[in-house]
Amino acid sequence: MSAGTQPVLIPWSPAPAQLTMAYSVCRGITRTNAKNFYYAFLVLPKRKRQALCAVYAFMRRCDDIADDSTTLTFEERHQKLDNWLDALHRVQQGQPSDDPILLALNDAQRSYTIPAGLLDELAMGTAMDVVDPSAETQGMSVQLTVQYKTFEDLKLYCYRVASVVGLVCIHIFGYRDPAAEPLAEQCGLAFQLTNIIRDVKEDAAIGRVYLPEEDLTHFGLSAAELLAAPDASRFRPLLALEADRAREGYQAGEQLIPYISEDSQPALYVLVNIYRKLLEKIAERQYDVFSGKISLTVSEKLRILGKGFLQRIT
Repeated sequence: MSAGTQPVLIPWSPAPAQLTMAYSVCRGITRTNAKNFYYAFLVLPKRKRQALCAVYAFMRRCDDIADDSTTLTFEERHQKLDNWLDALHRVQQGQPSDDPILLALNDAQRSYTIPAGLLDELAMGTAMDVVDPSAETQGMSVQLTVQYKTFEDLKLYCYRVASVVGLVCIHIFGYRDPAAEPLAEQCGLAFQLTNIIRDVKEDAAIGRVYLPEEDLTHFGLSAAELLAAPDASRFRPLLALEADRAREGYQAGEQLIPYISEDSQPALYVLVNIYRKLLEKIAERQYDVFSGKISLTVSEKLRILGKGFLQRIT
């Protein structure tokens, strides 16, 4: 090597066996935690299924950090999320890592040309759930905070934690027409609104209210009512409004299916219809999400999965 010549740095890459193990870890996390997503993954080709499991595992780690108010302070959760995102950036730059989630995610990102900014947006979205404990407690033992003043404010949160997931998914599914992108965003919004409707009670129990303040006010409701024994009939019109907004997104999901690669269309079909069925089950129960958590049975999910398999065959 001549004087003054700088050595060429070769980006580190994991061994095939290490990568296989990394994807296996992500698959285990997804199978254990993704009660709805995993059914859709089953009708995907193996490589795409692995990639989506890596994305889910990354999201799960972000959520776990943001939700860990028991062992971590407000500042520590923000710092840990920053550190987690920094670790991803280092792997993306070719630095070694022994974290299986980051190894699998980086491989999936490269394989399916997922824009790095989308993964950053996911982490930023979960950081929005880390609420400053100095917020007013309203005299209650549980610190209750209405997260968003308007529906437009809520849409930014939903974009980061759900619409961005839709955009990541279609990169893995495969698409060519950019018209697919706004449809994926709307579909993600529908999924997140369905989760918000279903989880109103348990979110309030940990101090979070995602229902926009303007909507609560419009229907003469207060967030404080969620901490007592809420009257389901009082909240029904508000939850029905959010459900109607979600239904628009499910229509976009249907329109999205023809835009993505044929081998991924059954998975999107399963995903859209599992979440839409969940929303309609909530509606059938008159939006009473307070007397017990509403979910689809395994048999209901399997029926939708079977229709997805038939789509793949035909």
